[in-house]
Amino acid sequence: MEFSPEIPQPIRTSAETRTLQVDFSWKKLGALISEYNNPQSDPIYIVDLKRLKAPHLIFKSASDDSAIGTGTLHAISIDADYEVHAQKGSLKARKRFRTEYTYLSRAFSDNDSPVTMTWTGSCGLRTWDFVCVDEQQLPVAKFTAYLWAMKQMGKIEFLGPHADSDAVRDEIVVTGLTLLYCMLLRTNSILSFFGAVFSRPGHDKGVRPESQQFLGDNDRANAQANLIGRSSETQDIG
Repeated sequence: MEFSPEIPQPIRTSAETRTLQVDFSWKKLGALISEYNNPQSDPIYIVDLKRLKAPHLIFKSASDDSAIGTGTLHAISIDADYEVHAQKGSLKARKRFRTEYTYLSRAFSDNDSPVTMTWTGSCGLRTWDFVCVDEQQLPVAKFTAYLWAMKQMGKIEFLGPHADSDAVRDEIVVTGLTLLYCMLLRTNSILSFFGAVFSRPGHDKGVRPESQQFLGDNDRANAQANLIGRSSETQDIG
């Protein structure tokens, strides 16, 4: 992109980050996702939860009830499957007992080849923070789940040049909530525990070489720490 020398270009700051609010609906047994700065507005997404039948999460547009995607969990396997606009994919665990998952993204790709995105998570006393980074280990989204809230489940923040993309928004919403419910299942299921014990993270097809996985770990840690610290100052626990 070329910038005019006479007119300074605005820089996206954390205050300009696109943010969605996730509310749990006891009546509908699902979630409603709306704009964070205008929670009283009409929701953007409706998420239906199906405990006993796959897919276990069904994402729909609140405006016309059209299908956006699905999320599928597994009783033993610690991986999860998802679908966004008829494109199927998998959230692949990279660690047995740490939250680190990768998936192949088309929404973040600048060409026809998908790019590898990584979700990591850290759990505190009040929140469970999931951060998604790109192949350069730069944060592109953060999903903050409130552990003790009865209604307001959390918020999803979008960062970087793709923050205003509807395709990115759909993909992050589907993969982020699917990962949250995958981790909730893992922390409450003895079958998932044994699934983690006997899993072989990183041995499936399409995994990045080991040297490439560890390249830039310090940069990723610093970027994620800055992101979590910046958003915690304005966090509003529901």
